[in-house]
Amino acid sequence: MMNNSMNYMKAAKASIDLQALQYNLQRIKQQAPSSKVMAVVKANGYGHGSCQVARYAQDADAFGVARIQEALQLRANGIVKPILLLEGFYSAGDLPVLMTNNIQTVVHCEEQLQALERAQLDTPVSVWLKIDSGMHRLGVRPEQYAEFVERLHRCPNVAKPLRYMSHFGCADELNSPITRQQIELFLSLTDGCKGERSLAASAGLLAWPESQLDWVRPGIILYGVSPFAHQDAQAMGYRPVMTLTAPLIAVREVKVGESIGYGALWTAQRETKIGVIAIGYGDGYPRTAPNGTPVLVNGRIVPMAGRVSMDMLTVDLGPEAQDNVGDEAILWGQDLPVERVAEHIGTVGYELVTKLTSRVEMHYLTGEIG
Repeated sequence: MMNNSMNYMKAAKASIDLQALQYNLQRIKQQAPSSKVMAVVKANGYGHGSCQVARYAQDADAFGVARIQEALQLRANGIVKPILLLEGFYSAGDLPVLMTNNIQTVVHCEEQLQALERAQLDTPVSVWLKIDSGMHRLGVRPEQYAEFVERLHRCPNVAKPLRYMSHFGCADELNSPITRQQIELFLSLTDGCKGERSLAASAGLLAWPESQLDWVRPGIILYGVSPFAHQDAQAMGYRPVMTLTAPLIAVREVKVGESIGYGALWTAQRETKIGVIAIGYGDGYPRTAPNGTPVLVNGRIVPMAGRVSMDMLTVDLGPEAQDNVGDEAILWGQDLPVERVAEHIGTVGYELVTKLTSRVEMHYLTGEIG
């Protein structure tokens, strides 16, 4: 008869180590000692919980988000430090909301500038002018820079002084000449400006110290995930904040020639034991994960065997396995870097941690830095 405790067994769980988060923030401050830190908590804190991250990242000087709803959620949860909309506002109707909630905004295009010039605001808003220094995604082009600066200075709805920012396209590629060109262009354009400047996100602050300037904007490295291919954050002295786990719900013997799961993508080449783990693409674990993707079970790496289903995945535990139903599997995190898992799947750690669904239980571990 099944033990009653099984009735309450949790399935997928993401344990968020807030002590590691604090540690990573302190390490960032050590690596950029002359810069203020804007902790980026967009996409629900990269899947870690934006409000919990912001409350615990007390030593950050400001927070960066992508959507106005993200900023308002932080304000509603008692976050009073500066918040910047990294993509800026999307419509003129957002401006009174920014003013009322003391939310700063990026300006990167003519339409945003015109909306500011036409608005009727009781209090000016703080603006960061985003310059396209070479990524060519968002930002005013170098030839537009002087006009935008002049008009923003003239606009009574814009708080003074202005701030200035840009974003790297290839900072994680250490041999690319593009980052050096972006740094030189940004510094040249903003030479002599009176406002604060920001260039470096995670890869910039780690690999291009000359880009740190007045503000750095760490995102993924804050969560203990590397922005670089083929290099774990732990090797750079950062700690993983998220550990994703799920229980074994079955241990089954399979014979030579038997196939596992949808599409029969994996066939046993020996008699072995297959572990069924209660996590799948309904929890945000990628369906595209191939055979051989690593999973940690009882201290050892075992390979995925068969296609990821909506609610479960299967691993080859080996013929001598002593694992039992109820044992915990680690999908990534402590002792299995998410970067390593992402490399097998053909994606980046950013995507894995941000795509977890609401079915995954979030468990927050607090503590003081030792």
